[in-house]
Amino acid sequence: MKIVLAILCLAFASSSGTKLPIGPQGLPRIPLKDLPNFYGIEGRIINGFAPAEGKVPYIVGLSFEFRYYGWWCGGSIIGNTWILTAAHCAERAESVRIYYGSNKLEQAQLTHDVSSGDILPHAEYYRGIDLKNDIALIRTPHVKFTDHIKKLELGERGNSYAGRWSTACGWGKTGIYNGQPNYLQCVNLKIISTDECSQQIGPLGVPTEGILYVSTAAGKSSCNGDSGGPLVTHDGLKLVGINSFVLKSCQSGLPGGFTRVSDYRDWIRDNAGIE
Repeated sequence: MKIVLAILCLAFASSSGTKLPIGPQGLPRIPLKDLPNFYGIEGRIINGFAPAEGKVPYIVGLSFEFRYYGWWCGGSIIGNTWILTAAHCAERAESVRIYYGSNKLEQAQLTHDVSSGDILPHAEYYRGIDLKNDIALIRTPHVKFTDHIKKLELGERGNSYAGRWSTACGWGKTGIYNGQPNYLQCVNLKIISTDECSQQIGPLGVPTEGILYVSTAAGKSSCNGDSGGPLVTHDGLKLVGINSFVLKSCQSGLPGGFTRVSDYRDWIRDNAGIE
């Protein structure tokens, strides 16, 4: 999945007075949801692959709303009554509709509408320079697991996963003039160490707390429309990352950032009761 997108500030971010965070060497560390909408675009996915139906049963589509404005994100099923996503997706949301059980959104096997009282961003989420604690839980009505609706196990504590291959999936749009796609798209990404990430970015280095990096040097990345979605290891199918930010732009070739799930296992346990 190759995503190409010019970078400006999304109207929602500018209208709310929110400033985009600045990363190392003045590079914007941009929450994926805050990338621009040209002709309604929410991410441009090219040369990706569409997984077979039922092969990604743990992903959900999330349609957030704030007054008369809406935006799209992804999320991961981690329990019968819990979804995990990015805090920047949940920011200011008054409600969210959750789509379960299908690669094709309009054929979702199940939907639930959830109000803001059941949307739980990390209390110390910070949109500033490092996008700290970009993680949120959504409490849902009980969902019965099936062949097409399943939960993910959380990434292991103390495992950097550097050098491992992983898959990120989402419903980012497929072209600048195209509408919201119905079909899920995925991309294979190699997880890199923070040292390797620092070498690519420069002498100022990168923040390491709570963040996992992937290489985008092959022209593959995630972008707007894929925010909050899962990063899952090929071996063992562990949820290791939550799609969070890009540096400078989706096509910069610089590493992409995911919230490192294993660093938040205690927070997930304390708020959702999931170990």
